[in-house]
Amino acid sequence: MADLSVNFAGIKSLNRFYPALVLLLFLAVAQSNAQQKVTTPNSKLIDAPQLLRDLQALSADDMQGRLVGTPGSAKAREYVLERFKASGIEKFGDSYLQPFEFSDPKKPDEKISGTNVVGFIKGKTAPEKYIVVTAHYDHLGVMDGKIYNGADDNASGTSALFALAAYFSKNAPANSIIFVAFDAEEENEQGSRKFVAAPPVKKESIVMSVNMDMISHSGAGELYASGTYHYPFLKGYLENVSKTAGVKLLFGHDAPKPPADDWTTQSDHYSFHKAKIPFVYFGVEDHKDYHKPTDDYETVTKEFYVQAVETILAAVKEFDANLAQIDKQKAALQKN
Repeated sequence: MADLSVNFAGIKSLNRFYPALVLLLFLAVAQSNAQQKVTTPNSKLIDAPQLLRDLQALSADDMQGRLVGTPGSAKAREYVLERFKASGIEKFGDSYLQPFEFSDPKKPDEKISGTNVVGFIKGKTAPEKYIVVTAHYDHLGVMDGKIYNGADDNASGTSALFALAAYFSKNAPANSIIFVAFDAEEENEQGSRKFVAAPPVKKESIVMSVNMDMISHSGAGELYASGTYHYPFLKGYLENVSKTAGVKLLFGHDAPKPPADDWTTQSDHYSFHKAKIPFVYFGVEDHKDYHKPTDDYETVTKEFYVQAVETILAAVKEFDANLAQIDKQKAALQKN
């Protein structure tokens, strides 16, 4: 009986604290829901949860840093290929894949194999004119036993390709849009060099390019649109976008004058620029995790990332709506 009385006392004690326990449980659930809202931003334009799932998958350890020519690169490419298909991107001919070879200057006799993933969405008004939207899916691989996952550089741009394609597959653009996931950007832009040298359409039908490289990591909420120094006729379209952008859309990093930090040669857009194809490069400034093993999914600025992709989508829509005029401005520039 003594033991039973102790148990009754314990029950009475629990009853006394029951309201407090219920309150604590409610607060814990509320906090969990609040954290979920923070890590999964909403969007009326793109599938934000899918965008973040793609970013997380491409920057996971099992991709082994996506170094060109490695099994991790092949696994990432298979993921990109499946997401191209799911996002409504059509292939040129019988394959999305554009394989190529190149040599490391340090080992000129050894060939390295890379593969671009290429497709398009057909325009409804002027399908013979093209905007090329690009991002590179390769990164640095594994060094000194540490995986360089490259979440911002550049799983972020690659995942954005799928989000933009999914939008335009449901909302047909006026002009055709080519989507390219480049390989070997970290090897002196080998993938984009190969693409520009042998595009799947006539080079003169490519009006401009939009490159995305590092678009998910900014505590200040700043996204740069670089390239208007070289192609000033594009700035007005981007200024229209900046009026309603969810991020701070800034210009610069494209003038070859000190003390400017010129990004003109720093990513795949340079291959287009050398071919006299106008470009806009969207990216963030270098941060503490740039080219470090800490460039992981957990360190990106997720709400900013979603808003950055929305902003780039708005820019592509603006370019698409004005591509005939941009084509004329491009021709006039090339004559001078």
